[in-house]
Amino acid sequence: MCTTCGCASGERTIEGDDNHQHDDHHHDHHHDHHESDAPAQKIQHKHKHKYVAKGMQPVIVHHHYYYHQGDVHHHYHGKAPEPMAATEPEDTDAPAAEPFTPQVHADKLGLHYGQGEAGSHAPGMGQRRLLQIEQDVLSKNNHLASHNREHFVEQHILALNLVSSPGSGKTTLLTTTLQLLAGQVPCAVIEGDQQTTHDAERIRATGVPAIQVNTGKGCHLDAQMVHDAAHRLNLSNDSLLFIENVGNLVCPASFDLGERHKVAVLSVTEGEDKPLKYPHMFAASTLMIINKIDLLPYLDFDIEQCINYARQVNPEIQVIALSASSGEGMELWLEWLEAQRCA
Repeated sequence: MCTTCGCASGERTIEGDDNHQHDDHHHDHHHDHHESDAPAQKIQHKHKHKYVAKGMQPVIVHHHYYYHQGDVHHHYHGKAPEPMAATEPEDTDAPAAEPFTPQVHADKLGLHYGQGEAGSHAPGMGQRRLLQIEQDVLSKNNHLASHNREHFVEQHILALNLVSSPGSGKTTLLTTTLQLLAGQVPCAVIEGDQQTTHDAERIRATGVPAIQVNTGKGCHLDAQMVHDAAHRLNLSNDSLLFIENVGNLVCPASFDLGERHKVAVLSVTEGEDKPLKYPHMFAASTLMIINKIDLLPYLDFDIEQCINYARQVNPEIQVIALSASSGEGMELWLEWLEAQRCA
């Protein structure tokens, strides 16, 4: 569940490879999770995978359901218990939804629903309950992200999470980058989209292995998806893993995938004030790439102002301006990648 918009209640699919063509299977995991300041609690993790042939690429269909019974967390992949309403106990301990009044802008012409404790709003749900849900969901995601990060560090894999709004040119940036790095650095790509395998097919056309993760109703990748996809890519030691997130400048900011850095891609067609409109994403990013600078002669876009806005949100953010189509500025991006690999 996304604590920003409540998405991810639908179907997700992850492409498999020839090494994962087998029938339905079900297995349970029981993990003991120990928090530093809390007693150990037993976490039950159940999931069912269904492998479905799709052309030459089998696809793993995931249905995710979350509910709580005491201290036990059940996480299902596959068919959930039926009926769902009967298995989810009523949360009688949840704080009552206190009345919420949005902040009125000084000019009386706007309303702000993000000024409460939770920083967001859901009809009929109080700020404390929203905050409780967010902390619960993100803590579980962060545990998986830590596992991913340990795996990447152990194999000396530089994992980068590319985030942007739709149409910024992330996939073109990746295909150009992969062509320039061909024969120099082993690379792999995890592609995130709600539907289709179009972007993964574009990546594979460069000769680089890629796996498509379709999020269905979900608006972002999470650590579980990256874990599942990475294990099907058979990543090489000392390699580069590019994770192209779903086009969205809101929800991906909150979800750690286990990456070394978030890289925010902003095209000059979007307007220089994007960092101010979507501050959480640019605050979470190490690097901002301003893409499509070959279009500057035809647009009213102020690069310096865009950089100033980004540094109002994140004074430490690094910036590279380039054109993935023309190649201008790509050498700066490649130098940055090499510096991170050697760090």
